[in-house]
Amino acid sequence: MAAKTHRTAAPPAVLSTRALNRATLDRQLLLRRSPMSAKDAVTHLVGLQAQNTKPPYFQLYARLADFDPEELSALMESREAVRTVSLRSTLHTHTADDALTLVPLVRAPRDRELRSFRRGLEGVDLDRLAAVTEEFVEERPRPLGELREELLTHWPDADPLALSSAARCLLPLVQVTPRGLWGRSGQVALTTVEHWLGRSAEPASALTLDATVRRYLGAFGPASVMDFQSWAGLTRTKEVFERLRPGLLTFRDERGVELFDLPDAPRPDPDTPAPPRFLPEFDNVLLGHADRTRAIPEANKGRNGKGKQTYGSMLVDGFLDALWRVDREGGTAILTVQALRKTTRAERTEITEEAARMLTVMTDATDHDVRFGTFLDFDD
Repeated sequence: MAAKTHRTAAPPAVLSTRALNRATLDRQLLLRRSPMSAKDAVTHLVGLQAQNTKPPYFQLYARLADFDPEELSALMESREAVRTVSLRSTLHTHTADDALTLVPLVRAPRDRELRSFRRGLEGVDLDRLAAVTEEFVEERPRPLGELREELLTHWPDADPLALSSAARCLLPLVQVTPRGLWGRSGQVALTTVEHWLGRSAEPASALTLDATVRRYLGAFGPASVMDFQSWAGLTRTKEVFERLRPGLLTFRDERGVELFDLPDAPRPDPDTPAPPRFLPEFDNVLLGHADRTRAIPEANKGRNGKGKQTYGSMLVDGFLDALWRVDREGGTAILTVQALRKTTRAERTEITEEAARMLTVMTDATDHDVRFGTFLDFDD
């Protein structure tokens, strides 16, 4: 009798760091600018990092063809997009639909943040705190100072910062316009997302964690379980990936970490050219993975700022290899590029051309000046 033979599955293909870089850039619309609308791009990217007011606009400029900042501004004015605390308990710009469905799904980081304020909340009934806050901010949008003063009338012995922070953690709040509009400004004023949008999420249409993983892979993959958890601020999601495994492809990175991906997602040739892209000080392509080496070389880890000051990040050949900032002298916008490695003459030409285009669209300056220099000393 012939001995039985057992077929073993072929080991997953190994994706190099450069292959991961190009795959992620393609999905992030950074290999070539996309003709999609601003609203579709915000949906595809599952939100835009928005700790400051201008970064969402620069994120879309880097990704969309013929982008006009007023397009995103109009979405915010019409309440089709909002600024709210979501992923990793940080401010993001989301579509109205995602604000009503994704934000509740990624609440865990806000719950963890809430626990960090427990000492300042002794004797505070959190359910009542949520109810008081909801009634107060739905009467009209309230600045943080007004909200804090109101909460102190109910809990005078509590820590003021803990009270207002707890309110933000307990309720899905939005920063209402004109805060965040292009070329305009306003203090932070808060109300609930459902009150601002005039609707609540339908339970049947609520986003599931399975769907969120697939959306994440479509915008950030191939990626590991830890990558997804780092992006979302969640834990214990391995079972979600296991549930989805039959419909996904698997790979390994150069360290042997298992990566998941959508079968039909783009995975370009690692030698695909990547044009220079000016990114703002915060961009999820740099923050959306536990292992960030697919976008940030080890030598440049932590070098996009110093102390509490963060500068614009620049992708050169697809990787964070330069910083940038814009200064004004009268009607002239001066863009300084600080390279973090030696750049070629061809790269400097491409950078200069891209800088000139960005300054034309993203500033109102009548004259532009692009310089290569040093504005940040890492040796101090």
